[in-house]
Amino acid sequence: MKLWSDSFKKGGRIPAEFAFAEADPLSPQSRIRLAANRNPHLAWSEVPNGTESLVLLCIDGDAPAQAAKVNQEGQTLDASDERADFYHWALVDIPPALASIAAGQLADGVVPKGKPGPESALRMPDGALHRVRQGVNDYTGWFAGDPGMAGDYFGYDGPCPPWNDLLAHHYVFRLYALDVARLPVDGRFTCLQACEAMRGHILDEAQIIGAYSLNPQAR
Repeated sequence: MKLWSDSFKKGGRIPAEFAFAEADPLSPQSRIRLAANRNPHLAWSEVPNGTESLVLLCIDGDAPAQAAKVNQEGQTLDASDERADFYHWALVDIPPALASIAAGQLADGVVPKGKPGPESALRMPDGALHRVRQGVNDYTGWFAGDPGMAGDYFGYDGPCPPWNDLLAHHYVFRLYALDVARLPVDGRFTCLQACEAMRGHILDEAQIIGAYSLNPQAR
C-alpha cells in the first residue's frame, strides 16, 4: 500500500493547523495557545485484494515517558530523557472502497472534555455515509486530573509536545489493511486495544511521518 498527505510532506513539518497547540509569541508566560486541531488530509492506494476494512493510527513515539519535567520552567527535556508512545488517533472499520480522508473531516477544533464517540461517519465516493468507529486517544489519560478538560477524547487530537522539549516529535500515521470487516473491539476502546485486536488480521500496512515541535530550539 501507499499512504500520503496533501497537508504535510513526508518527513516534513506538520503545520500548526493540524496540531492541538501552537506557539504563542504574544504570550511569553503561557508560551502556547490552542490550535485549529484539524485532522490532516490522508490518501492511500494499492489496497491488497481480500481487504475487508482499514485501520488508521497516529502515534507520537517521542512523548516523554515521565511527566515530571514536562512544561516546567527552568527545566528541559532532551534526547537522553526516556520516551514512550502517545496515541493521537485510532480510526477503525474504514471501508476498503474509500481512498482518502479530507482535512478537517473528522476533527476541527479543540473540544474541552473531548469529542463524542465512538461512532462517526465518512462519506463514500457515491455520496453514501459509512459508519466508522474511533477509539479514545491518550489525551483521555493526560487530562484526567484537570477538571476543566477531563473526559473521553475520541478520535483525532493533534500534536502538543512539551514546549520545553529539545527533541522534535515525530508523528507516525499508519494505515493497516485487515481481513475482517469489523475490528473485534466493542464500546469504548483505546488505541492500544485496537492494536491488540488487529493481531493476526493484517494483510498490509503503510505509513507517513511528520514532525512537530513547540520549541524553536528543538532538533
